[in-house]
Amino acid sequence: MGEAQVSLKHLFRVFTKPEHKDSKLAQIEEHLSDNILDFLSQHVVTKKTSLEEVEQDFADAKMPETPEFVSTHAENLLEKLVAHSVNTYSPTFIGHMTSALPYFHLSLAKLLVGLNQNLVKIETSKAFTPLERQVLGMMHNLIYDQDEDFYGKYLHSARHALGAFCSGGTVANITALWVARNKTLGPQGSFPGVARAGLASAYRHYDINNLGLLCSRRGHYSLSKAVDLLGIGRENLITLPCPNQTLDPALALKQGREYQEQGNKLLALVGIGGTTETGHIDPLDELADVAKELGCWFHVDAAWGGATLFSSDYRGILKGIEKADSVTIDAHKQMYVPMGAGMALFKNPEDANAVRHHAQYILREGSKDLGATTLEGSRNGMAMMVYSSLHILGRKGYELLINQSIDKAKKFAAMIDAHPDFELVTSPTLSILTYRVCPQVIQQQLKSLPAAQSQRLNSKVDRLVVNVQKLQREAGKSFVSRTRLESPIYGPYPITVFRVVLANPMTTKRDLKAILEEQYEIAMRNRVWQELLASVPQETLDQA
Repeated sequence: MGEAQVSLKHLFRVFTKPEHKDSKLAQIEEHLSDNILDFLSQHVVTKKTSLEEVEQDFADAKMPETPEFVSTHAENLLEKLVAHSVNTYSPTFIGHMTSALPYFHLSLAKLLVGLNQNLVKIETSKAFTPLERQVLGMMHNLIYDQDEDFYGKYLHSARHALGAFCSGGTVANITALWVARNKTLGPQGSFPGVARAGLASAYRHYDINNLGLLCSRRGHYSLSKAVDLLGIGRENLITLPCPNQTLDPALALKQGREYQEQGNKLLALVGIGGTTETGHIDPLDELADVAKELGCWFHVDAAWGGATLFSSDYRGILKGIEKADSVTIDAHKQMYVPMGAGMALFKNPEDANAVRHHAQYILREGSKDLGATTLEGSRNGMAMMVYSSLHILGRKGYELLINQSIDKAKKFAAMIDAHPDFELVTSPTLSILTYRVCPQVIQQQLKSLPAAQSQRLNSKVDRLVVNVQKLQREAGKSFVSRTRLESPIYGPYPITVFRVVLANPMTTKRDLKAILEEQYEIAMRNRVWQELLASVPQETLDQA
């Protein structure tokens, strides 16, 4: 075939015409179209290769001087990239929030890339902007349930926005708190507001020492980024202990008042609608009342759990979310949309104006461009993926997916509870749970030991859990993640646990049983398991 040529003719072909139908790229596309799961089983994580070895394939920082054929490059991607990627479609990949996608997204992705719309401006998106506004309206309706007149008035209003599409929950949280900051320290009399005058002037005008954010320790790390970026400072992120995994409203009220009494102002109280580590949901209804009493913004980070609102059976556990000033939801989590689809929704359509920006060359005043009220400028049309999913699956389809995920988590929790050498640490509220492997005799011993001795013994169990998690991951059959958290059983000292996310609808009870059996077999062969049993008196072992 020779070498690819540097010529306008060659470049024109790259832009306008695919290579022959038997090219490697054509084969990949056909294989993907035939069966995504079959493709992944053959091409994803088929080689046990260390990260250091993979890095060698991407170690040359020199810019490629000459072109290569698309088919040649596609072959290289298969060997270097695809073969060492993670098979998030696998039914035994249950360690993170990334899961299998509905098949139709493959075709829609091609359409999305082919159209290459930029949602910053109607001049580069046209139909995509009304579509995005409709999707934000549908999600707003799911949360706040306003009447038809409300959406008729605000859905396509140039002067309002029901929300902002973002690349993910981090940017959505930052966007929501950016709006809250600009409203909290907004224009007053001769003061032009924090957006124009800056924080120092705002603090002087409002006569405050600091601005603070209040949440539980289960709050997502994006909140720490938010207070940093907004100039509030990480020392003013007040995180409260939550031994029962949720934020205590009485404690939140107490700490909020104490912070205010010190000459500070509270920017927002953040409730969590599905914590990243355990899937728990804060008592949102009560926290909304606390925020009202403290006179601050109420934001709900429901990046994970927001999709639960689709379920008639389970939406009640998010009671109070409709009182939030703003809500974050990630469609690329439990709405099964490809990565890069987060949303910040605002109860009041006027609120987004607190961050409205204009530019003469692109974001002119009076235009319906959503780029005027979003943190990100250039954005692709991911709203189309959400729009299509909402129509193809429907609320009832999502309800079915949500219900079976939660039910599956409950069944897995029951399997763990039934096994004497496993210990359920946090029961599932949604479809996330945590547990650990721990010999039954050690579990019994931990219940009777003083705190200091219990902590030392738990540290050995921690080592066992870490070893099992690593060895299971390296074996490549399945994957669960791990984390450290406080447990009401063992006091303020965090313990290491397995963390499981049951979002993949292809995961079966048989898969879960196999994962548990594999962990048990790995644990029993592990040196730390033997050390733990050796530390127990023989008479105790005999009784067990």
